[in-house]
Amino acid sequence: MTKIAMIPARYAASRFPAKLMQVLGNKPVIRHTYDNTVATGLFDEVIVVTDSEIIYSEIVQHGGKAIMSIQQHESGSDRIAEAVANMDVDIVINVQGDEPFVQREPLEKLLQIFEGEAGETIQVASLMQVLKDAAFINDPNYVKVAVDKNMNALLFSRSVIPYPREQQISPIYYEHIGIYAFRKQALMNFTNWPVTPLEAAEKIECLRYLENGVTLKMIVTQYMGVEIDTPEDLVRAAKLL
Repeated sequence: MTKIAMIPARYAASRFPAKLMQVLGNKPVIRHTYDNTVATGLFDEVIVVTDSEIIYSEIVQHGGKAIMSIQQHESGSDRIAEAVANMDVDIVINVQGDEPFVQREPLEKLLQIFEGEAGETIQVASLMQVLKDAAFINDPNYVKVAVDKNMNALLFSRSVIPYPREQQISPIYYEHIGIYAFRKQALMNFTNWPVTPLEAAEKIECLRYLENGVTLKMIVTQYMGVEIDTPEDLVRAAKLL
């Protein structure tokens, strides 16, 4: 299988403008994401797809590969779909640009889910990790996911799911890590569907798959990185770095 990693990278961000170009340690967030993805050694190519000449130049001038988007896009998946439309590729992994602590192990798990006879039925997969801190569970910047007994996603939400109506039960809370793996055709289908009601309300792009009846396989990882959504996240990331 031909496997590529695509990193969608918007310059504008409603909660934290220019977050991908914020310096973390000795380089911008987006270069941490790109360099760490390349360092996994899992992919035939790693490419940043961006609407920003600033981000494009940052990657290219440091020896990386980047593509400028032609159209405006609301989601990272749409941005990637435009870039891979004419590429001969089997599996595409979407690594969010604001995930500077990318590691090999979770990405390898994502790729392995497509292998073998069982893997032939999987169209889309993504990562999640257990959330234990109540502040994070209640924070709308942390997207939660509820799964069935086969680890297929039932719902993604910025709200607390499941809601703890029964106080004597301690449910497991999962945070969705915004790293996806798609078969190319599933990604092309995604970009041809209109934005769906839940997706529009929650601003969570993978809800478009669920609302169109596509199963999304979830994989538990011990990732525990920091997704850069707010200035506070950047402070936490600096401490972790």
